[in-house]
Amino acid sequence: MKKSIVYLLFFSLSSLAGYAQVHPYVVGDRYSRKFDMDEAQLNAKTVEKIAGPANQNWLCLKKNVPSMVDAAPSVPDLVFCVKVPLAGTYQLSTYAVPSANGATLKKDDGGNVMASYIKIQIGNQRVTRRIVYDIHQAANQVSGKFEFSGKDEEIKMWLPQGIQLGSVELKNYNDPEIPLEARNYVPKVVPPGTHPRLWVTQQSLPALQARVREGENQAVWLQVSALAKTPYHFDFNPDREIFYQEELEKVLQVKAFYYLMSSDKKIGKEAARLAVNYLSVLEFGNVKYGDITREIGRSIYTASLVYDWCYDLLTEKDKQLLYDKMLGLAREMEIGWPPFMDSIINGHGNEAQISRDLLSMSIALYEKNPDLYKYTAYTVLENLVPMRKFEYESPRHNQGVDYGAYRFGWEMHAAWLFYRMTGSPVFDDNIKKLAHYWLYMRLPDGYMLRDGDMFSVKFGGKRPLYWKQPQTMLLSYAYANDPLIKGEFEREGGLPDNPVLFLLVNDPKLKASHDLGVLPLTKDFGKILGSMVARTGWGNSEESKDVVAEIKGGGYHFGNHQQSDAGALQIYHHGIQVGDIGLYLSYGSPYDYNFSKRSVAHSMMLAKDPDESLLFRAKVLDGGTRFNQRFPLSPQEVVSDPWFDNGKVLSADFGPDPVKPSYSYFKVDLTGAYTSKMSSYTRGFCFLNLDRKDVPAVIVLTDDMVTAKPEFQKFWQINTLNKPELFADEMVLKNELKGLVGKTHVRMLVPAATDRKTEILSGKDANSTFGQRYDIVSEKAEANGHRILISPKKAGLHDKFLTVFQMAEGDEKPLPIDFKEKDGCYQLAIADKVLVMDSGSDLLCKAFMVDVPAPGLSEVILTGLKPGYWRVSRADGKVQFNFDLSPGKNTISFKIGSGQYVVSPGRAYGVDDLK
Repeated sequence: MKKSIVYLLFFSLSSLAGYAQVHPYVVGDRYSRKFDMDEAQLNAKTVEKIAGPANQNWLCLKKNVPSMVDAAPSVPDLVFCVKVPLAGTYQLSTYAVPSANGATLKKDDGGNVMASYIKIQIGNQRVTRRIVYDIHQAANQVSGKFEFSGKDEEIKMWLPQGIQLGSVELKNYNDPEIPLEARNYVPKVVPPGTHPRLWVTQQSLPALQARVREGENQAVWLQVSALAKTPYHFDFNPDREIFYQEELEKVLQVKAFYYLMSSDKKIGKEAARLAVNYLSVLEFGNVKYGDITREIGRSIYTASLVYDWCYDLLTEKDKQLLYDKMLGLAREMEIGWPPFMDSIINGHGNEAQISRDLLSMSIALYEKNPDLYKYTAYTVLENLVPMRKFEYESPRHNQGVDYGAYRFGWEMHAAWLFYRMTGSPVFDDNIKKLAHYWLYMRLPDGYMLRDGDMFSVKFGGKRPLYWKQPQTMLLSYAYANDPLIKGEFEREGGLPDNPVLFLLVNDPKLKASHDLGVLPLTKDFGKILGSMVARTGWGNSEESKDVVAEIKGGGYHFGNHQQSDAGALQIYHHGIQVGDIGLYLSYGSPYDYNFSKRSVAHSMMLAKDPDESLLFRAKVLDGGTRFNQRFPLSPQEVVSDPWFDNGKVLSADFGPDPVKPSYSYFKVDLTGAYTSKMSSYTRGFCFLNLDRKDVPAVIVLTDDMVTAKPEFQKFWQINTLNKPELFADEMVLKNELKGLVGKTHVRMLVPAATDRKTEILSGKDANSTFGQRYDIVSEKAEANGHRILISPKKAGLHDKFLTVFQMAEGDEKPLPIDFKEKDGCYQLAIADKVLVMDSGSDLLCKAFMVDVPAPGLSEVILTGLKPGYWRVSRADGKVQFNFDLSPGKNTISFKIGSGQYVVSPGRAYGVDDLK
């Protein structure tokens, strides 16, 4: 009776004679209807019309009328009557802007308009708050997906102050299209017919129940038990929606896990009741900012765990509610449901959405709807697994240090969920070695060599922070049974915020190892993601005097957070000496797309073609490699589409000691990484570990570049963090940490000083792409870095560069260099080393002379030789020995006394082969 009186009163207040009859507009199987404000039934006490463009009326609250968006139930401000053609899910959208009626919208500290909300009710469904205007989507807001019956229904709305509403649109919502292969897919493996299925099965449950009480697990189990037994009070009103509550979701996981491990039904029933109550009122609305998909996914994952682990304690009504809510939440994720709005290979689709959240949901709900599992299994087993088998042949992540660790952690969830469900792995075993990439990228200051977009750099202040991704390390060491990665997990502080995950996978019998000295000091990452990291030691403290260097290039480019850095050099010694000065501040900004992700921010060769085409919203030419934001979906696409070509690794070798090598050699053909402006370009790198205190390491860098036109200006570029000193015959770079100073003496031997010009850009000028400056607000050293650019004075098609970097302690003097160029190769004698590197792009295939000047024994390192047998003879013709070179290595070293030697192709008879 009261409801009828309210609506009679509402009608009497209306400024219209009655409801405007709304007729659906249907085109084929598409329904779309846009309501203008004259079609609304208005509450004349609260709402007024405002004239807008094209003689259209807008609606807003009258001045001084309080908004009822957050108030108790009241008469709506406006109502639309609608009858959709078919019952189902429809998408509701609004168009609204700030009004000029005197109301002041709330603003954040940056002066940005904060979100304004409208209240909506469809028929007698629960009232919901939805964003009607914010800084992210502005006037155009998708309010959400709602169920309509196909009968006469009302859309009731309550307006906020300070906003005027221009239109409301309703159209049918269609699920993402399901690929034919997925529709017809028959999974190779399926969940068992009984619960539990997530992380544990009936067969493995007893062993896990025993293990959580063993060794180092016991203390964590006691913490979990105490939290599980602590009652959790959740007050809720079934008629009012709530936003996600992370604390409650953690409690749900703990209580459900405790029931799984202990069979304590009291705790299990509490978990089930809390989950049902929470999910019944959980609503994310139309929030899209802040990567809300991650929070939506966590809610689905939590509900899946409770559904699976407490299955026998849930009523059929409870199960149906959880099922409906999980499916409803899945539709709101970026990847959608069915999960085909995005790819699982890269981007946000390669995070938790499928690999943890929807996969867990589909496994938990398998008997209720097998299609859920069919679709998620298809994306993981038929898309992700074969792609990663190909990619991880190079044991580093193409998305770099931060995004790589974050996304790999979610892939490890998929690996674990399938492994625990079936007892057999579904991913290739090369996944087990990927985590060593982060060991090699670690620097003594606690941070990492830069690779990809690095979001963790935002949170460390002026000083480097200790980089960590302990969840990824946990899942990796437990899956691979790797004590070194478990040691890394411990150094990162463990995972105190997720004790359930720790207990699910940690084997207390696996003892952590902190002895990284068992690993080779050099890592060749192979040919899919060509690169090499070389170091003089495994020092893990800021006082360490170790030198760490990386050279990149070769293989393929996989887009997204991978940067245009093929050929880039990095050197660390008491801080970054040479490297990347880009900062990941916001994805897709002009600075991000025109500087930070581009070659200009890295230490590598540039060649400017004024007619070079730009893609992906890049606006400024930087002379570097192709800027790519497109990623391949299959191994076949990677190798067949030249767009993804990032060059080819020609040679990679280190030795002679496989653990503590004295040399580390890498050569790459980078022609394919650039556009057709590049006719040919190779870069060679040799890291010499001198095992000295004054100059612990030397790097020799060669560049041989031929451009399509001589007027394409070439720039040999290195970037550094502190202002370099420029002298007649060298440049000196400097960094300092904990009072210890490292200097890098850079001496360019080719071209000669008279044939080149040098420019140093500093501070704001360094944050520029050939004249286009970017104002960077950051306390990081990279924001005020320095770029050294060296160009040949005379334009030409073909140019070569040979540069020696000596990393010296403090004020120690650089070592003398004996340099010759003859017989198609560079020869350098430094300390007790004689190094030969080919001076061109091709492998050495003809005889050449080597001078060994120092008395006593010197280590001779020959690089860039064609595969097969060679012989070494004294100048008098006496053959000393033969040696055989392996394809792809093309390098040999040996110790020999002073004198002149001839190195010739072919195998001599009657002399020993060098072992």
